[in-house]
Amino acid sequence: MQRRLTLPEGLTTWQIAALLAKAEGLVGEAPALPEGAVLPETYAYQWGDDRAALLRRAEAAMAQALAESWAVRAEGLPLASPREALILASIVERETALAEERPRIAAVFLNRLRQGMPLQSDPTVAYAAGNGVPLDRPLSRADLEREHPFNTYRLRGLPPAPIAAPGLAALRAVTRPAASDELYFVADGSGGHAFARTLEEHNRNVARWREIERRRADATPR
Repeated sequence: MQRRLTLPEGLTTWQIAALLAKAEGLVGEAPALPEGAVLPETYAYQWGDDRAALLRRAEAAMAQALAESWAVRAEGLPLASPREALILASIVERETALAEERPRIAAVFLNRLRQGMPLQSDPTVAYAAGNGVPLDRPLSRADLEREHPFNTYRLRGLPPAPIAAPGLAALRAVTRPAASDELYFVADGSGGHAFARTLEEHNRNVARWREIERRRADATPR
C-alpha cells in the first residue's frame, strides 16, 4: 500500500527532519542536508522504505526544478548562479503565502540588489535569531541590529545560504519576476502587502500598518 509524505513549502531542514522522523513506515536515519536542498512536494513511499532514499528523490527533484527555472530565466537578473536564485527564492517563499504576490516580491528584492540596497527581509533575521529553528516570539530591535551573516538589515546582498526550502512557484517567481520598479513592501493587514516605489509612499504604508496593529492590540482582551 502506498503512503504519502508532504513536505510543505518554506520549511527549514530542522522542520523537514521532524516530519521525516514521524513518518509512519519509513526506516533508517535521515542524513543531514543543506538548507533548501529538497523540493517541497508530496512524495509516495511504501512501508519499509528508507528515509535517506526518499530524501535523495527530493534532492533530485529540487536539482531538476532549479535547473529548469534557471534555464528560462529573464535577461538581466542580478543573480550570478542557480544557487543565488535558490537563496532568493527561499526568502520570497518565507515573505508571503499568497501565490500572486511572489513575482512582485521577487521583483522588489531584485531591484534592491541592482541598486545595492540591503534586502531588509525579516525572515532572514528570524532565521539568524533562531539558528534555523522557528522563533516563538516577535523580532526585537536587538535581532535587527545583530551582526550575523543572515541579517539582511545589516549586510548588503544575499545571505550565504537559503533560509528554507522554496517551492517551484517561488523558484519561478525569482527567475521570471514581475515587471516592476518597486523597492518596498509592508503588510497591509489583510494577509497581503502594500507595495511602493518611493520611501515616502512606503512610509505612508508603514504608518497605516502600525495603525492597524494598534487597533488590533486595543481590541485584544486583556
